[in-house]
Amino acid sequence: MTQQIEDKPLVSIRPPRKWELVNIREVWQFRDLIMTLAQRDILLRYRQTALGIIWVILIPLMSAGIFAFVFGKVAKMSSGGVPYFLFAFAGTSAWNVFSSIMNLSSNSLVSNSQLISKIYFPRLALPISTVLGALLDYGVAMIMMSVMLVIYHVPLHLALLLLPLWLIATLFIALGSGLIAGALMVSYRDVRRVMPVFLNLLMYASPVAYSIANLSPKLKFIYMLNPLSSLLQGFRWSLLGQGAPSLLQALYACIGAVVVLIIGMITFRSMEKGFADVI
Repeated sequence: MTQQIEDKPLVSIRPPRKWELVNIREVWQFRDLIMTLAQRDILLRYRQTALGIIWVILIPLMSAGIFAFVFGKVAKMSSGGVPYFLFAFAGTSAWNVFSSIMNLSSNSLVSNSQLISKIYFPRLALPISTVLGALLDYGVAMIMMSVMLVIYHVPLHLALLLLPLWLIATLFIALGSGLIAGALMVSYRDVRRVMPVFLNLLMYASPVAYSIANLSPKLKFIYMLNPLSSLLQGFRWSLLGQGAPSLLQALYACIGAVVVLIIGMITFRSMEKGFADVI
């Protein structure tokens, strides 16, 4: 009996060190939990829906159609020589990655309040689990994008190799912003009310459905302060071969993404110890 007790693994729970933003080893040990949470969220999202995962394709298609009509037909904005529907679909698919991760990660703590208050696990596992579902949605959208590239006879470019860079930077910004919003939402549920409004405003303040080239130089400078503007340009450049961001803009967006993620982790870690008591 004594031998059996001694053979059991010993788990020590300690607070993170001051310099430690995240305990990577601990998060990795709970990778099965992260996968389970991600699978649960994906199943719940499409449970009791007639079309199921087809909504992953229909939502960006409908959004791209609306944007193509409003900005392409009515406002007659330029799309750089590519069909406006294809132009809008590329931007909408990239935006959906950001908005999905930020929205789901910011709500992940409050939505799983019973888990947080009853058992111990790295709280960071909850927002991280939302990334996998967003990546699945983007993968499905890219399959549809490939079909449309063939239909519209748009050739592939070497810039396609940089698509993972834009995607990773977008994930960093979305997760960092979601960590900040999620940590604040535990104490201030007003954040849940503000989030949809903020995302809508940010969508129109980013070149999701229109090109930066359509803006005046003064407005263009202001828009480029938003790292998502350069990232959305990068997505379109990689997929459509037009509207490439400058090297300075790309570096600014990538550095900005890392900074947002670090700030998000610092905020999350500083408030994490009170989650179980407040939630």
